[in-house]
Amino acid sequence: MITYADEISIEDYAMLRASAGWRALSPGQVKAALRNSAFLVSAKDGARTVGMTRLMSDGGYYAVVLDVVVLPEYQGQGIGRGMMARAVQHLKDGLRPGEQCYTILTSAPGKEGFYEKMGFHQVPNEDEGAGLVMRMAG
Repeated sequence: MITYADEISIEDYAMLRASAGWRALSPGQVKAALRNSAFLVSAKDGARTVGMTRLMSDGGYYAVVLDVVVLPEYQGQGIGRGMMARAVQHLKDGLRPGEQCYTILTSAPGKEGFYEKMGFHQVPNEDEGAGLVMRMAG
């Protein structure tokens, strides 16, 4: 049975990133990223962490969905959908009548349909331009 928690260890975070083929981060970067997340949810199968996602937010209008990852052998079981539902509900719970939240994310190639089923739409479109990214190294 999958359960959800609001925490994750540095080691489990690194393990999930590696399972997705993402770049390794220093323990200091991970600690800061987790500490400064506006919202975090991890998925567990017993004691084993099998997924996680986080949100960053300015606390007003903008939010960013980050680190949506589920171990490959657990994909297709609704875990990602469960984590995303919790993240979206967290954002909705913070809105007062008449307020909006502009939420963005970067999808892994080929996973766009997963997010579209939850109400996200691709850019560019008639209202929004393409997203851009810059990586910096120290």
